[in-house]
Amino acid sequence: MISKNQLKLIRQLGQKKYRKQYNQYLVQGEKNVLELLNSPLKAVDIFATQAFINTHQNQFPEVDFTPAEEESLTKVSTLVSNNAAIAVVDMPKADLPNNTGLILALDGVSDPGNLGTIIRVADWYGIKHIVTSTDSADAYNPKTISATMGSFVRVSVSQVELPEYLQTLNMPIYGAFLDGQSVHTTDLSAKGVLLMGSESHGIREQCAKLVSDKITIPAFGEAESLNVAMATGIILDNFKRQA
Repeated sequence: MISKNQLKLIRQLGQKKYRKQYNQYLVQGEKNVLELLNSPLKAVDIFATQAFINTHQNQFPEVDFTPAEEESLTKVSTLVSNNAAIAVVDMPKADLPNNTGLILALDGVSDPGNLGTIIRVADWYGIKHIVTSTDSADAYNPKTISATMGSFVRVSVSQVELPEYLQTLNMPIYGAFLDGQSVHTTDLSAKGVLLMGSESHGIREQCAKLVSDKITIPAFGEAESLNVAMATGIILDNFKRQA
């Protein structure tokens, strides 16, 4: 059965400082844990209800599940309810993308839900690695992981000093601006950077001055703006149309 120390660790990993200290993060809920089990990522521990274990043990005979009461999992989970499983996972290491293919970069996207949705969108369009500024949301925040709906197993996220990183790339940088050229009429390269800013501040000056091509999604109605995750999906779709 799950121990008091293990329950304490799960609670701690809900906070960024402990995720950094232990270099581990949480995967919670039936769907995300199953995505994890079907991926190359390796869990350190998987705590699950007996019902979850009975249902999935034969599918994953190599996995050593630790039984836990549903009430215990719900108490330590950051989700509203968690009646299935929680996994503790080591943070993976991934090399930064470098002058290859289409790179997605985020400047100051601070909402974990938005980042999680962007990871899911990136997965849909085959983007395997996202690069974010150091003040963007934590990719291992439980809210981010939950919002990815399992895509966290296929998309890596690296936090970097974004202006310095962009300067190392020898490829066009397409930045999303309200006053940019329509993405429908821009000649989009399959090899380049799509740079997205936050909804409140947009792309900030240090990164903006590195942009080679300002682009925008033309509006046909009267909405003031688009959610950054929605905008990212629309622009990625236009890139893939031209690929």
